[in-house]
Amino acid sequence: MQNHKGTIRTYPDAPRPAVAAVVFKGDAVLLVRRGNSPCRGIWAIPGGRVRLGETLQAAAEREILEETGVVIRAGEPLLVFDVIQKDATGGVMYHYVVVDLGADYVSGEPRAGDDADEARWVSEAELEGLKVNPATCRLLSEKFNFGRQV
Repeated sequence: MQNHKGTIRTYPDAPRPAVAAVVFKGDAVLLVRRGNSPCRGIWAIPGGRVRLGETLQAAAEREILEETGVVIRAGEPLLVFDVIQKDATGGVMYHYVVVDLGADYVSGEPRAGDDADEARWVSEAELEGLKVNPATCRLLSEKFNFGRQV
């Protein structure tokens, strides 16, 4: 299957590098509700694929702007994890190696763009009522003491 840019997303021949950025504004964190698989309908830290020749920081800054309209300054890695989704026969449909980076908010208000169905600042209290990616919950809880324990 190909996306709008003509790149293959499903059944890759190798893991694909991806990045996400943890951005706080006041007492709220920037999250998106995923519009595409993998993890469709799940709230997560915004991000996406790293392009050939792009640094992790540049990829995070570009992806967050495309996905949320928010301008950030990306920092250092906080967490690395795999997203692997298999089909009914055991074939690997998706395999991303995701690097979550810390980031500073620069400007902009969230709006859903790219492959996000929704983008917004989420308070710690609001986090409880959302269907959130377990890796997101773990990162926010362990690194920022934000939200529920996993």
